[in-house]
Amino acid sequence: MKSVPFGPLRDSFLSLDVFHKQIVIGTAVAAGVALLYIRHRRCKVQTIPIGEGWWGAGKRPQSEDDNIYPFEVQTSEDEIKDLHERLDKTRYTDPLEDEAFQYGFNSTYLKRVTSYWRHEFDWKKQVAVLNKYPHFKTKIEESHDDLAFEVVCPSIPGYGYSEAPHRQGFDSLAAARIFLKLMERLGFPKFYLQGGDWGSLITTNMAQMKPLCVKGLHLNMFMIRRGFKVLMSLLIGPYLPFLVGLNREDVRRLFPFFEKCVWTIMRESGYLHIQATKPDTVGCGVNNSPVGLAAYILEKFSTWTNVENIDLGDGGLERKFSLDDLLTNVMIYWTTGSMVSSMRFYKENLKGNLDKRIDSRRRVSVPTGLAAFPGELIHSPKSWAQTKYHNIVSYTFMPRGGHFAAFEEPQLLASDVIQFVREVEH
Repeated sequence: MKSVPFGPLRDSFLSLDVFHKQIVIGTAVAAGVALLYIRHRRCKVQTIPIGEGWWGAGKRPQSEDDNIYPFEVQTSEDEIKDLHERLDKTRYTDPLEDEAFQYGFNSTYLKRVTSYWRHEFDWKKQVAVLNKYPHFKTKIEESHDDLAFEVVCPSIPGYGYSEAPHRQGFDSLAAARIFLKLMERLGFPKFYLQGGDWGSLITTNMAQMKPLCVKGLHLNMFMIRRGFKVLMSLLIGPYLPFLVGLNREDVRRLFPFFEKCVWTIMRESGYLHIQATKPDTVGCGVNNSPVGLAAYILEKFSTWTNVENIDLGDGGLERKFSLDDLLTNVMIYWTTGSMVSSMRFYKENLKGNLDKRIDSRRRVSVPTGLAAFPGELIHSPKSWAQTKYHNIVSYTFMPRGGHFAAFEEPQLLASDVIQFVREVEH
């Protein structure tokens, strides 16, 4: 191998006058310092403030009740009777012909779901199923029983906490802080995290707040939507994907981008705009009508499982789920009256620009595993995810499944989590 001919470069440098030599030396030193600074920042573990909060009425007391209490899910004849009366009095609107789920939940199929709910669904039986799992609650940053921030054993995906209804500002950062306090209270100094939907942001925030406590972070939703790398991928990816870190599966899931991503998000995010601006308005309706609540929730289990379900008269709901499981999901919202508070979570997080929040400007350094399900609303390639998550241990193109991965494909998700932990512990 021939050596690099530095002679001409040296001669050129020696031929410069003193002033220009100083400029060259200064530039070289500045470049070296910049490179060292960049390397130092990349190696340094970044964190975000944990913060503090109080969701109780009045001033915070000097001591809090940190006990953990077991409880069971309860129901009553009066609760069931009230439900049946409301189901019987439902008013329906006839659907447009041959539109399937294009306009939302098809009311012809909704009548069938309601009939099953009224005459066949056994809520007492489902309560017994839920109570096969141990349930606990504890108060964190709260003092009153009726307003306590509860953490329960989440036997149904999407549940695990409820917020105090009278305070503003309960966003993902507050939820992350409270779950960190929960883990400390339970006696776990180190732990793994798994999240999807809002849980992906909450667990990411937990990893940003206390990275030394988080052994690994596994996500089945990770939406990276900005940055130079994303822009270049969209411009060059359809033609020369290898130049921007995309593979064939990335290209298949992403392009044509407007059709598969932009249009899909526009069509499927109407609920988000309502809940991020005026959640209490639509909340009045869904908190009063069980059928309205069911239509509002279950429509998402249709298209967010498979976007092609929008062309089916029954929304394809029973292809992956049973009506018992779906209605149990709805009943947890209905019997607890927690739909409005869950909708307010969007308002709390989106009343400002998420991109300007401190967590959006901090990378995640903990070992990270990503499961990319093909039916998720928008696909994020590994090359995009690396701009946020700097220690990706595993990235899996899942063979099937959509947004509700834990509900739809529990075995696939569990297997990927286990494999991720094995790689971290290896």
